[in-house]
Amino acid sequence: METTAKTTRHPETAGKTVVLAAVCLAGLMMPLSFTGPAVATPAIARELGGSPVALAWVVNAFVLAFGSFVLAAGTLADRYGRKRIFRLGVQGFTLLSAVTAFAPDLILLDLLRGAQGVAAAMAMAGGAASLAQEFDGPARTRAFSLLGTTFGVGLAFGPIWSGLLIEHFGWRAIFLSGTGIGLLVLLAGVPRMRETRDPNARRIDGWGTSTFTAALCCLIFGIVTGPQYGWTSPAVLALLGGSLALLAAFVAIERRQARPMLDLSLFRYPRFLGVQLLPLATAVCFVVLLILLPIGFIGVEGYSEVQAGLMMIPLSLPMAVVPFLAGLLARRYSPGILSAAGLVVAAAGLLWLAAIPLGHQSTAIVWPMLLIGMGTGLPWGLMDDLSVSVVPKERAGMATGIFSTMRLAGEAVALAAAAALLLALTQSGLAHALHEPRAVAAIPAIANDMAAGALEHAAAQLGGDGRALLVAVYADAFRALLLVLAALTLAGALAAWLLLRPGAYRAGALTQRDPAPASTGGPTT
Repeated sequence: METTAKTTRHPETAGKTVVLAAVCLAGLMMPLSFTGPAVATPAIARELGGSPVALAWVVNAFVLAFGSFVLAAGTLADRYGRKRIFRLGVQGFTLLSAVTAFAPDLILLDLLRGAQGVAAAMAMAGGAASLAQEFDGPARTRAFSLLGTTFGVGLAFGPIWSGLLIEHFGWRAIFLSGTGIGLLVLLAGVPRMRETRDPNARRIDGWGTSTFTAALCCLIFGIVTGPQYGWTSPAVLALLGGSLALLAAFVAIERRQARPMLDLSLFRYPRFLGVQLLPLATAVCFVVLLILLPIGFIGVEGYSEVQAGLMMIPLSLPMAVVPFLAGLLARRYSPGILSAAGLVVAAAGLLWLAAIPLGHQSTAIVWPMLLIGMGTGLPWGLMDDLSVSVVPKERAGMATGIFSTMRLAGEAVALAAAAALLLALTQSGLAHALHEPRAVAAIPAIANDMAAGALEHAAAQLGGDGRALLVAVYADAFRALLLVLAALTLAGALAAWLLLRPGAYRAGALTQRDPAPASTGGPTT
């Protein structure tokens, strides 16, 4: 009898393992596509040229497209099948990675990165929704913790992997590596997945998707171009005002939908609101550093791409371990306590990092970077599972879409705002340090070169001891940025503790439209 029982359970267990492996492997592609271009930015600038704004969109285009479309992708996954959307997403990502590797200019590269973000949104929305159908209870927590750990592995080894590829094969090899991983998922994982869908799923909300995407684009463009043209310039004010108007239109559209793409009533619940704020906090204390530090290591500190990748390991390596440990700790401690504690630790690491002078290739920065990575890993390992626990199981695609939208949109805004603030602080520092009329007139160009990691070219415009002066200005600007990031991270820790504390956590977050608890619903095949 015992043998028979084991035999009947084995195919189901094996199937779940295959789904988990396929989604995790697909998840590995995302951080590689995220951190790789950040390390490659100076190399891309040397080959293709371009302004700091255009270079920033190598990263921003992917993040913005992902964040804008992932909510719609979750809707498509619920309606047309999680496996189908996952497969189409991986296929598109694999093909676009190969095409991006041969982009002849920066504009086309940015456009392809945006298309790649759309494909990535489909892959992750379909994959995460599939996991929510396959696992329940503690098993689901472990599965999503493993997905978070996979992201951590990509973050941990992405910079050094990218550095090695750039040094030996050039920056284009980064995108070809994504093609290889995508082919492995398509050949080994997708054929073993089962199809599930929500029988009550709605049609895609075209107007809602369009207004939300346009609002994000206007906001990001406005933030990125603010330091270039001035925050009071008509173009920047038009972009920021247009973003607010489009956001208001999006809210009005969603309020009139019977089954909206984004159920705004969910934001009345502390637990749901707390879950959406967690990725904003981790973007501030962790993701911003993933993008800005490699540029500083290469352009200011003078490291090679491989050395810059090695220097990033202390920050990202904890993400390969801590998210999984967070899933285990969640059995005994509330998500609010764990998340708040992790963010406080990350804020302490940011303050420590701000106290270490830059420009001297000091290994002392290893320890605060390690502390930041360890602190961020706690909420990072919890928030994916929390995101699908706030709605019934049948609408896991929508829940994944909402959370991923908040995560990627928040990361896009945080990256743009941090880069804009660093550029503004650099320009202010240069204005105080330079007094010669010719040098003062060149401040915008010098600051742009510094933002792109081209410190030598910026120093050449000053001559003499220009490099030492620019390093000092950049160090002061980066220190001020770190202090701002630390303050925002502490605010995120307070919000996590208040909104996800045990009382708020038990309050639930189901809407009146979806009265059935998550445990009563099952997938429809």
